[in-house]
Amino acid sequence: MPRAARQDRSRLSGGPVRRPGSGALGGLARHDVGLFVAAGGASVVGALLVWSATVRTAGSAYLVRHLVTAAVGLALALLVARAGRDRVRAAAPWVWGLAVVLLLLVPTPLGTTVNGARSWLPLGAGFTLQPAEVAKAGVVLALAALLAGRLDRGAGPGRREVLLGLVVVGVPTALVVLQPDLGSALVLAAAGAVVLVVGGLPLRWVALLTAAAAGLAVAAWTTPLLSAYQRARLTTFLDPAADPQGAGYQVRQVRLAIEGGGLWGQGFMAGPRTQGGFVPFQLNDFVFSVAGEELGFVGAAGLVVLLGVLVLRILVVAARAEDALGRLVGVGVATWLAVQVVQNVGMNLGLLPVTGLPLPFVSYGGSSMLVSWLAVGLVDAAQGSRRRPPTRP
Repeated sequence: MPRAARQDRSRLSGGPVRRPGSGALGGLARHDVGLFVAAGGASVVGALLVWSATVRTAGSAYLVRHLVTAAVGLALALLVARAGRDRVRAAAPWVWGLAVVLLLLVPTPLGTTVNGARSWLPLGAGFTLQPAEVAKAGVVLALAALLAGRLDRGAGPGRREVLLGLVVVGVPTALVVLQPDLGSALVLAAAGAVVLVVGGLPLRWVALLTAAAAGLAVAAWTTPLLSAYQRARLTTFLDPAADPQGAGYQVRQVRLAIEGGGLWGQGFMAGPRTQGGFVPFQLNDFVFSVAGEELGFVGAAGLVVLLGVLVLRILVVAARAEDALGRLVGVGVATWLAVQVVQNVGMNLGLLPVTGLPLPFVSYGGSSMLVSWLAVGLVDAAQGSRRRPPTRP
């Protein structure tokens, strides 16, 4: 029976009519596959690097946990993407509010201190949550939802939107600075600033905020806000040899590992410093040094290119979005991930101070992995459907 006749018969009988793309495979067309492939590729590479950095002491335990976290993150991203743009917009203030509440709990007895920063909330069974990671998604999403309405009507943000936007960015950023976690605060400020500028922030506000940011940086450096440990981390990259057994040890070992990799590397699981355990925190903050030593310049550069492709793909998706919400979410997430990539790779190469920011999708860490995948889901959901609804006969 011809297809048209079968559809007519189904309509007459009251049965369902399956339209092209309405099945499971057709549902995939609503998602940007390239976005998920790039993030998935980075997660797989990260799992291999984490495995190499920990196999000598923990076997495959960290590899399994990294892969499980990535799988849960992928499921979360797909769930958020399927929720759609309207639900994402409605959830924006709730995500931001949750992030602020979690940040307020950090300085209470519920929080815990790791490496000189009180930035974590223990969840039990060995799991912890870093609220600063949740704040990154909350700030980008809430700020985009705040500004999108006026942009869709062809108007820039008014004074009310600007002031509310400053609250959206400023409150969580201030709470993160007080932990203190300057790396995450930098990401929040950068992502928020870019979303505000793309959202039409007047130039006078841009100049004012730039001056305020410079003043806050000077105040942070000249007041007791930073601990001696954090000051040492910020300055040691200039001269690691000044304290070779103290703050400079970590930076020096990372440099030696990457330099030892040469062009092609020592071979997977064959890096002397990686396998010898000379680099502290190599599975999270300094996982890039594993790529540098064992995969060489070619492998490390390939990892950077892969993460660059992910950021560029997010910008492409943002440019194709149907409304301002999709564009602003995409730009905010791209800025957030790009700043973390530049900062993490820069501190591994000794070009930037050590701030403790993880390499997105690559470093070991549940909070970072889950929220990074959540960001992918938000970008995909906020772009809107790229397919026209089927026409009824």
